[in-house]
Amino acid sequence: MTVNEIEKPAKRVQVVSLRLVREKTSILYPQRRIYRAADAADLFLQFLGDFDREAFCILTLDTKNQPTAIHMVSCGTLNASLVHPRETYKLAILANAASIIGCHNHPSGDPTPSSEDVEITERIRDAGLLMGIELLDHIVLGEGNFVSLKERGLM
Repeated sequence: MTVNEIEKPAKRVQVVSLRLVREKTSILYPQRRIYRAADAADLFLQFLGDFDREAFCILTLDTKNQPTAIHMVSCGTLNASLVHPRETYKLAILANAASIIGCHNHPSGDPTPSSEDVEITERIRDAGLLMGIELLDHIVLGEGNFVSLKERGLM
């Protein structure tokens, strides 16, 4: 043994557990299934409302496209939100999601997707393919309207 090996203390490794915590609030969704982008947009509008900062959320779905959970992944600034596939899929894995739909708002009111919106959608889609959790759509909310990146052919 060298002098350096003797002087180093042992490394403590934490034992952790992970669990999904359900909030006390919920959103009633009478249609039971998501059939089209407008259905998901209506649900996201109930969740985000008139949020004053850009926020990125996901809706987790089971194998029958029934929503199981909605989660705010990131809350940003007036015109940006930091989104990473790691945080995006964390809840999806815990919720046993078969697929997800992503959504973010544009507080400016214009739901036109930016090049950054398209780029992060591709990254999230590709990460989901590796894990077997399909990204069905990415919806951008604006003032009273929305844009589906899937319907626009941008994903």
